[in-house]
Amino acid sequence: MTGTDHAERSAPSRRVPGIDFVLALASALVLLAAAPARSPGQPAKSPAGTYQFNDTHFHLTNYIQEGISARQYLAIMGDRVGRSALFGIPLQQQWSYRISGNQAPTYYLDSDARLYYYSFTDAAIAMEYKALTPAEQARFDPMITGFNPTDMYAADHIRRVLQTFPGVFSGIGEFTIHKEFVSSKVAGDVASLTDPALDRVLDFAAEVGLVVLIHNDVDRPFPRKGEPPVFLAQFKDLLKRHPKNSIIWAHAGVGRIIQPVHDHAAMLESILSDPVCAHVCFDLSWDEVAKYVVSSPEATQRAAELLEKYPGRFLFGTDVVAPKDPQAYYAVYEMYQPLWKLLTPGTRDKVLKQNYERIFDAGRRSARAWEKAHPLHKG
Repeated sequence: MTGTDHAERSAPSRRVPGIDFVLALASALVLLAAAPARSPGQPAKSPAGTYQFNDTHFHLTNYIQEGISARQYLAIMGDRVGRSALFGIPLQQQWSYRISGNQAPTYYLDSDARLYYYSFTDAAIAMEYKALTPAEQARFDPMITGFNPTDMYAADHIRRVLQTFPGVFSGIGEFTIHKEFVSSKVAGDVASLTDPALDRVLDFAAEVGLVVLIHNDVDRPFPRKGEPPVFLAQFKDLLKRHPKNSIIWAHAGVGRIIQPVHDHAAMLESILSDPVCAHVCFDLSWDEVAKYVVSSPEATQRAAELLEKYPGRFLFGTDVVAPKDPQAYYAVYEMYQPLWKLLTPGTRDKVLKQNYERIFDAGRRSARAWEKAHPLHKG
């Protein structure tokens, strides 16, 4: 849910929350009407065989629902990125005049005011996607994020979005359960790994076949030395309760303050080696994660050994938020260069390209089949 701070903070302030989405929606409808007719089966690829990676984790908009358009993102992707997951941020930072006056916050650390779930993000992402040509659409995998995971009706929101925008979404996420500084700011109930509402969300995602990208810090900020990660056991229990899902653990449990736990690689391997968790993968996203992976030759070597042992279980993502230019976007990929250089060509290709295509292709196919079997009944 995070990503590079400067990208999140670069958005203009002093705007009414949501107004940009209204404008974007109107613009999208115009573009959709004007889009040239293309055959639905027409292949849409980045230059064949030349792209460097697929992006598992990308935010088109930030914490005040501002960002760039999907077509602007395509221009940044160019011929270096094949495909990308596409989602906004499901939380809106409230602008409370009582707290910050005329200083409009653009990030969740800018204000003590609450965050609240902003469900319109799903409609906005859908319209951005639908405004593209079929060839352009094929390079994106939109994700549903605008649901409250403490609400037993959250699964119904996901169902409603799929039926309202058939042919669009491939998964759910990135959505957050435990996250440093964020969880306590969200208005209403605090999300929990033991909440039946979350089980209901994952049960429905499994029914449809949606990819699940979940953010859950493995520990609390500033834990006591020697104590086990406070959320690890609960998270493992969640994974084992939902073996039919395709789950990607964002950032492998690391946060901005949440550092890798003691022998983090062994912790990950306890999941990777468990046959009950064969449905679980990890994304290597975010510059905050990259800095640990490349912090020393020993750390990079240990990461490379883990990826070589489980090449089908890791995916790369930038976790960049509404980048203003290509340099801001590609910085995370470049940070990982010491790791990429240590990997064998086969493992590197799986982590950067093939695992994404395998997982998200399956999500697309399953979602389209479910939508066909469950059309929205009107009237």
